[in-house]
Amino acid sequence: MKKRTKKLISMSLASIMALSLAGCGGSSGGSDSSKKEGSGDAGKTLNIWCWNDEFQSRFNDYYPEVEKVSKDKSTTTLKDGTVVKWTINPNENNNYQNKLDEALLNQEKASADDKIDIFLIEADYALKYVDSDYTMDIKDLGLTDDDLSEQYQYTKDIVTVDGTQKGTTWQATPGLFAYRRSIAKDVLGTDDPEQVQAAVADWDKFNAVAEKANEKGYKMLSGYDDAYRTFSNNVAAPWVDGKTVKVDENIMKWVDQTKTFTDKGYNNKTSLWDDAWAKDQGPEGKVFGFFYSTWGINFTLLGNSLADPDGEKEVGNGIYGDYAVCQGPEPYYWGGTWICAATGTDNKDEVADIMKKLTCDKDIMKQITLDTEDYTNNKSAMKEIADDPDYGSAFLGGQNHIKLFAEQAEKIDMSNAGKYDQGCNEKIQAAFKDYFDGKVDEDTAKKNFEKAITELYPNLEKVEWPSN
Repeated sequence: MKKRTKKLISMSLASIMALSLAGCGGSSGGSDSSKKEGSGDAGKTLNIWCWNDEFQSRFNDYYPEVEKVSKDKSTTTLKDGTVVKWTINPNENNNYQNKLDEALLNQEKASADDKIDIFLIEADYALKYVDSDYTMDIKDLGLTDDDLSEQYQYTKDIVTVDGTQKGTTWQATPGLFAYRRSIAKDVLGTDDPEQVQAAVADWDKFNAVAEKANEKGYKMLSGYDDAYRTFSNNVAAPWVDGKTVKVDENIMKWVDQTKTFTDKGYNNKTSLWDDAWAKDQGPEGKVFGFFYSTWGINFTLLGNSLADPDGEKEVGNGIYGDYAVCQGPEPYYWGGTWICAATGTDNKDEVADIMKKLTCDKDIMKQITLDTEDYTNNKSAMKEIADDPDYGSAFLGGQNHIKLFAEQAEKIDMSNAGKYDQGCNEKIQAAFKDYFDGKVDEDTAKKNFEKAITELYPNLEKVEWPSN
């Protein structure tokens, strides 16, 4: 991790934000919120900023101090009378970060009840906020090594700079390959996860299955980006060294594979999150499989599989029950959400209690997984479910996917993460789409990436490509 240097609060995040704004880029219950010990003049409002309602739902459903939720869900009232105010700004076009950056720059002069107390961050831009004075050391809030002992190490590493941990999370996000059982049977003669895994255990085998799927009238992947994280999470070094962007050889392997898949018709030329991509995951889809991490399977894939989104989540509704998962060619992770305490919060005790209960409490972590099929950040809780012979996901045809996630989670390596990850990952994918479609040659795509990344990050001077 990059060594953290002490900066003035008015300068540290502002300098990093300028780059973003120029481009796109178990403790006991809380006490009376107006008299919290060690919090100074605490506010009566707890302000939480996020980009969607995932954490909001986890909070409202599983934080034991919740008393009631407003009808429009804009506020949550705690048992001690504290009102939690939710500010949700969607991610599109860097909207969430832009608005958060502006609010944090005004944090010091904001009134008590307007100060941000908690904000959420994602893996790709975690260091932008962690390596600043706008986030608090969770040890200063009272969280201990013992509290955090059951969490996966990578979930702590990604929000740690120079030994200081600046956030914590309720989830771990190892990735798997989710495939259609019916298509696997037609292409491989089996839908058994172990046998399918043997067939896609490395990229050469994966590509061979793509050829077989094509012969049967199926696409191996939906679009250009589906396999990207599997490659980008296995790079040999960070994106940036000093002022130089160094494109890893593994990124170019993704480019080569995606170009081949596009030219041979092994994919459907879609992009992540577009309507055609989502449709490929549903009843009319003809795609062998999708690379998804924990949240994607229960949060996205399940919903896209249904013929009637408002109907029961059960076999008979679309292709519910027709998916299964295997490890895939390489271990990887995708995403994740971290809770950060904003410097200047006037509700330290409440923030600490939220962090402890929603990221460290084994029973709560286990219940979230049992209820939602998400994978939570507690090793012993996940092991209990992984070892349970009676546990299975109806959506995945009765498979115990937690067992596979538990195996993959231990393999996650965050040592090459950096604060430029978001921009580099987004710009490299965007720059090469015209190449995949045959609109430009590879050299032009490279030049387009070089232009885009140096415009986004003016402090970066050049881009180096792998020699082979």
